[in-house]
This record gives sequence, C-alpha cells and structure tokens, in this order.
Amino acid sequence: MSFPYRLIATDLDGTLLRSDETISERTRDALAAATAAGAAHIVVTGRAVPWTRHILDDLGYQGLAVCGQGAQVYHAGEHKLLTSVTLDRQLAGLALSKLEAEVGPLAVAASRDGLDGNVIVSPGYRLQEGPLPVVPFDDPAELWSAPLNKLYIQHPGLDDDTLTRVARQTVGGLVDVVMAGAGIVEILPLGLSKATGLSLAARRLGVKSTQTIAFGDMPNDIPMFGWAAHGVAMANAHDELKAVAHEITASNEHDGIAVVLEELMRRS
Repeated sequence: MSFPYRLIATDLDGTLLRSDETISERTRDALAAATAAGAAHIVVTGRAVPWTRHILDDLGYQGLAVCGQGAQVYHAGEHKLLTSVTLDRQLAGLALSKLEAEVGPLAVAASRDGLDGNVIVSPGYRLQEGPLPVVPFDDPAELWSAPLNKLYIQHPGLDDDTLTRVARQTVGGLVDVVMAGAGIVEILPLGLSKATGLSLAARRLGVKSTQTIAFGDMPNDIPMFGWAAHGVAMANAHDELKAVAHEITASNEHDGIAVVLEELMRRS
C-alpha cells in the first residue's frame, strides 16, 4: 500500500497532543501505518528542543524534528542539534523597548539557545499548566546574558490577537511576531518561521513541499501551510489558520490527524 504524501508535518500542542499532553493510540497507529507505507513523519513545533525531547522519546521518534518555531532542526535519534538560529539580542532589546513605549510594561520570558537551554521567566509572566521547567529571573540584564532563540511577551490588558497585531505594527521591521497559542505571543528573528525550518529538514530528507501534508492549529502554522502542498487545520484551530487551510479535520481531542490519515490510506 502506498501513501499519497512522502512527508507528514505535525504541530504538537493543540494538534498531535491532546490537552493532557498525550498522543492517542489511534493517532499513533495512524502515523505508524502511514510511515510503514513510505511517508516520513516530522514534528514541527514552536517548543524549543528541551521542551520537545521527552515527547519525541515517548513516541520512539528517531527522525528529524523542527523546534523553536523553525529555529532548530533536531535529530531525535542522535539527540543532536543540526541547525540553530538565534535572535539578535541587540535588535530584540530595541524591539522590546519600542513596544513597551507603545503599550506599557510587558511580562517577558525567553528561550535560551542549545540542547539544554532553559526557559527563563520574568515576574508576572503567566505560565501554562504542566510539567515544563522554567527558571525565574529578576534582573533585566539576565534576559540578555546568553544566546536566545526567542522571546515570549504578555500584556496585562491586551488579548493575544491585539498584542500580536500591535507588536507587528510597531516592531515588524526589526523582528517577526507570531501567536503560537493561548497566552503565547513570540518575538522571533526576522524571516524565521516553521516553513523555513521545515524546508531545511525536508531538504535533508530529500522531500519536496509538493510531497508534504501539514497539520496545525495556530497562526504560527500559516507559513507551514503556505509551504506544504496540503494544509489541514484542526477543528479547534484559530480562525486565521482555518481561513488558509485546504481542509478542516476533527479536534486534537478527537484524533483529527488520524481521521485524515486513515482516509488517505483507504483511498491509496
């Protein structure tokens, strides 16, 4: 049995993972069947490697993963970072200053570069529920003391969509700004996206964009959908992603990835 795509690119949170951070047996089985039929599965996530590795290990995942919103291409089988793009700290500091001059003080977190880079968080930054480790900091200078992949920003009064829009208008010429989830607005190196990381990984695998199906749920998945031949939004996806998707499947809680893969297997 063949499979119509050579590459299956899946986001993690809100897509492959259920809300309890597990992957259902049905979805595991569907991915296993598709890979047995000749497709490769690649995880493409906003999470940096240290926040992704335990999930990949649990999956028995040996291949490449795109982490850190496209900044990192990681070889899971070898536990090796193949590429890493860092955020220019001078530009990021300027962007943060300009944005705070526009909207007032922000709560900030940052993802340190590297295989074991910490996520550091300022006072007032609201953390997601769950086991992901963070390191608090009080001294603003600590934010810039080591290489970073990205910043996370939160505002006490602006919702995620508004903060993202205002940040793009204010500092969009210096950095990229994406919304990756509830309470997760990120400042990235200019020009970086999941699509840039995925294209690098796909080249290493000898696979083209025309041979790729992608699954996601948030606006940060829009570039990946633009790159792939077919973009599938989850039922729980943000409206901006649904607007550019080729197809909408069931939610992450109801095996949306498996629903599509099983149908493709039936047809092939």
